Amino acid sequence: MAGDGGSKTGGSLMERIRALGNASSSSPTDDAEAETPVPSPGAAASVGEGPRLRLSSGSVPIGELSGSGYPSAPPLGVKGRLAEAATEGFLDDGGPTVRTSSPAPESTAGEGSATPTMPMPRFRPLAPRSLRDAEITGSAVEALIVKNLAASPRMEGRRLARAIGLPGRLVRELLAGLKNRKIVVHTGHAGMGDFEFSLSETGRALAFDLNKTNRYAGRAPVSLRAYAESVAAQSVTLERPKRPDLERAFAGLLIDSELLDRLGPAINAGRGFFMFGAPGNGKTSIAERVTAAYRSPIFIPYAVDFGGQLVRVFDPAVHRPVARELARQVRGSDKLDGRWVLCHRPTLVVGGELTMDSLELTFDEWSGTCEAPVQLKSNGGTLVIDDLGRQVMAPATLLNRWVVPMEKRVDYLNVPGGRKVEVPFDLMLVFSTNLEPRTLVDDAFLRRIPYKINVSDPDEGTFRLLIVGQAQALGISIDDAHIEGLFARHYRGQDRPMRMCQPRDLLLLIKNICEFRERPLEADDALFDEAVGLYFSVI
Repeated sequence: MAGDGGSKTGGSLMERIRALGNASSSSPTDDAEAETPVPSPGAAASVGEGPRLRLSSGSVPIGELSGSGYPSAPPLGVKGRLAEAATEGFLDDGGPTVRTSSPAPESTAGEGSATPTMPMPRFRPLAPRSLRDAEITGSAVEALIVKNLAASPRMEGRRLARAIGLPGRLVRELLAGLKNRKIVVHTGHAGMGDFEFSLSETGRALAFDLNKTNRYAGRAPVSLRAYAESVAAQSVTLERPKRPDLERAFAGLLIDSELLDRLGPAINAGRGFFMFGAPGNGKTSIAERVTAAYRSPIFIPYAVDFGGQLVRVFDPAVHRPVARELARQVRGSDKLDGRWVLCHRPTLVVGGELTMDSLELTFDEWSGTCEAPVQLKSNGGTLVIDDLGRQVMAPATLLNRWVVPMEKRVDYLNVPGGRKVEVPFDLMLVFSTNLEPRTLVDDAFLRRIPYKINVSDPDEGTFRLLIVGQAQALGISIDDAHIEGLFARHYRGQDRPMRMCQPRDLLLLIKNICEFRERPLEADDALFDEAVGLYFSVI
């Protein structure tokens, strides 16, 4: 792999992130890039040295969407990994597109369309012109070629280029060199000047030796420098969502105006917040919707070279690629760097299973690569620490781990071998707990999180609206007399606190009872009494 890309540039990573965050989109653009067509009305600018990274403005229509009107990555935990091959597809040499298991939303274009729009990403990685431009060595790419051919004994040159994520011209040049050294051989013509390649006996021996070091045969990694600049260019602090964005993000949730007014400034600032309150009032649901207020998609690299150690960043269990049609429009007439994938901003929720090991690079001895920690995968999106205080470690230990990253917007990770690497920490960090905050953290930590939001119990009016809405959603007939009876017998009379989750839970019990007894879905006093007896029997 190429060396640490940041070593050749002046200043620390933190300084470069700050400088880039303060730079305007009117930065000078080199002549070669200025000639490249841009599919949006905004001006383009290159960022940094090395790979051609483009900032752009404007918006792309994304068609009719469900829910809030804007896509948001579904909150997923850190467990479970989907097969990358089942979620990813590629156009020719440059543009990443996506195959998903569900139909992609239709794109619409044209003036005066009432269709919701998604802004163009602020950052667009253009296909590199050379290996120097890609910040990777020829030997590193050759190793990926050989390992791909070892896994698939007969591959065309264009398929190899797609598998590695680099332009076909660069891969063909390296294949010619490997052929001259008798590492690969032609096994047939593939049309359009392309050939089918296989490993020679020498090549198979080389593949065996390479796999002893690491078995990674995916997309070529990007440099740490390029990754840091991409995170800064796509920072959550640049989004600045307003009240209409929050109203769309929280559509479908019953949130009063006062709570929305408290959430709004915290989300707009992009610095994180602390939510507390009784269980069952929707803290997790609110946290999961935060990212939907950030409308623009982001480019995420498949892997990053941490100065010789390969770190896998893209995770199909966390990152949701955008639909194929939108990816095509973002690409326009340019060839994008196939080492990046365009995704909705991620939302990652971790709860009681979170450990300190989850916050560090995880080395996989079998593959010889590292898996990125949860905060690195959450860059550009939201990381929710749910059920704070329920983790195995003491809350103070966990919270102290975040003090420096929250203030400096950078984190420090231990790389196998003993080195520490400075990486960007640019995400909305949300803490959620059912416990009293002052029993978990001290004043010094609370001072670093200026937004503390109490998610309180609903009043009777809100609770009644929830019952009616949930009954309609479940197809249950209900009248005001039975709702009033529920209040009188099981809440006012029992001095029982109301929770936002209870209308849904009680009505689901009624639905299950009715279906089991093969009776109409009609809620009455007797069914409410039975559901309450089941639900609150040990609460």
